[in-house]
Amino acid sequence: MAGLTAFSAPAPQSAAANARLTALSGMGRKSAAVFLLELEGRRLLLDLGDGLEAGERPDLSGAGRIDAVILSHAHEDHAGGLDRLPEIGSPPVFASAETLRQLGQRLPAAHALPEQGEAEVLGLPLLLGRSGHAPGGIWMRLPTRGGLLYTGDFSVEAPLLPCDPFPRAEVVIADASYGDRDEALRGQIDALASLCADGAILPCPPHGRGADMVTALSARGLSVKTCAEVADDCARLTGTRPDTVSPATASPRDIIIATGPNAERGLPAALRNTPGFRFVFSSHVPRSSPAWAMIDSGRAQWSGWNVHPRLRDILSLAEQTGARRILPAFVDLAQAPRLSQALGARLCQDSSLEV
Repeated sequence: MAGLTAFSAPAPQSAAANARLTALSGMGRKSAAVFLLELEGRRLLLDLGDGLEAGERPDLSGAGRIDAVILSHAHEDHAGGLDRLPEIGSPPVFASAETLRQLGQRLPAAHALPEQGEAEVLGLPLLLGRSGHAPGGIWMRLPTRGGLLYTGDFSVEAPLLPCDPFPRAEVVIADASYGDRDEALRGQIDALASLCADGAILPCPPHGRGADMVTALSARGLSVKTCAEVADDCARLTGTRPDTVSPATASPRDIIIATGPNAERGLPAALRNTPGFRFVFSSHVPRSSPAWAMIDSGRAQWSGWNVHPRLRDILSLAEQTGARRILPAFVDLAQAPRLSQALGARLCQDSSLEV
């Protein structure tokens, strides 16, 4: 079972003063991840995501000319803005080799980072670890005074994806997508297994929870089929490739895990208006998505599957890192009173601060 697996981490690097962090997007609600770090004369973007609602794009007017983009993983809200690199000076992009493979696009300059250990970006030392959220996903510690940890999206519950222990850091930008949510994935798996036992389409993001869903539901004795994209992820992570289906061969009695988390693409999009097929969504559901309309009309259900930290995981992160300031990202804190209260004096809501 994956979780906080140990690895030999070097001591945190000492760091320069007078660094500034600016959240261009990603604070105050579920939105694109774009964080600007000005450090030792370099201007770095931590992620360059796109909005989750139709037509929503973050405002990059405050970014200026960027020296490098460092990606936590390849999901749309963290890497979907790479087509806008010319707007910020066409900087090089740094990410894990797996993330670069998933992106599958030509970049002006791309550099692979290890998923664990030490690396350098433009002469700045980084400490990196696996984030447990997506294949190739990483957290990163940057050498500000006392250290800045950017978690990207993280999870300590994924069956197949380890989350490495977090290092000490004075400031943490923490994935808090679930706010006060604290239920365990184990119970969610049981609930989903019951819901889909007689057949259902279970949409998921590309290169995300799909392989975990196949593994967990198969372990409960269910026969699971997938689209080709999820099957490829399973083969890479487990060495076993499940049976695949297409829109032409799918049956309403099948349990199908397929990419297209909100029925906006892929097999879920092809079958969303076909009579007889049940849909059970488990991702964040944008209001502008087909999934929202399907759930709202009663044609689909939603059942959670944790791929972000629970409340208890964020509090554990705070203790591990010893952080004095924690910036909860991707959440509306008005909807997370327990989290706000638990973080207490460590809670930081500033969109721009010295670090």
